[in-house]
Amino acid sequence: MCTVTYIPTGKESFILTSNRDESPLRSPENISQEKDLIFPRDIKGGSWICASKQNKLVCLLNGAFQKHRHQPPYPKSRGIIVKEFFDFDSTLDFYKEYNLDGIEPFTMVVWDNGSLYQLRRDEQKTYLTPLDTQSTYLWSSAPLYDFPAKRKRQKWFDDWKNNQTQFTQEIILDFHKNGGEKDDHIGFVMNRIFLRTVSITQVTGTSKKMDMMYYDLIREKTDQKEIPFQ
Repeated sequence: MCTVTYIPTGKESFILTSNRDESPLRSPENISQEKDLIFPRDIKGGSWICASKQNKLVCLLNGAFQKHRHQPPYPKSRGIIVKEFFDFDSTLDFYKEYNLDGIEPFTMVVWDNGSLYQLRRDEQKTYLTPLDTQSTYLWSSAPLYDFPAKRKRQKWFDDWKNNQTQFTQEIILDFHKNGGEKDDHIGFVMNRIFLRTVSITQVTGTSKKMDMMYYDLIREKTDQKEIPFQ
């Protein structure tokens, strides 16, 4: 939920990869399936990344534009919001109809039937931005990475992608594990003792299905599920 890349691999295909920086106590072991959804389940019942049979994918990062003050209690966990997104027919319906009053700030990356969006919620407003599906993107969590750290991480990403001739699951996963500089504080795989990169989740989307790979960095285990479209 704290470092996310989106890389197009074709007209209707992409690879989205998410490094989750969290307490090791909140790291699930595998991917769950619930009705038409697949997702790694957080101990609070929600998730930070979820794919559906309706050719939709949601990936959430904590924070919006800049670090905010944590002021609990909040009316709802952001991980629950990820799952409830799929109760709506479209991203625009969710944006217009879902009540986000009082919710802790977040950034949501959404793939919705061939369209890509960034939805950000700060402490007052919600911002929905359509994105180019054929461009590459990197997001870094606002609470953990300040603007200088974000610029440095963006440069690592730009330098890496400009030196690639192709983008495969393995090449992108290696970047998420070993890219940039080895830095326990702002590296792509970070370790701040009580908060560390606990997992990497990678979703490969095509015109027919989504394939989710889950790499548990704590237990050194891997899980995989695919979800064909209806």
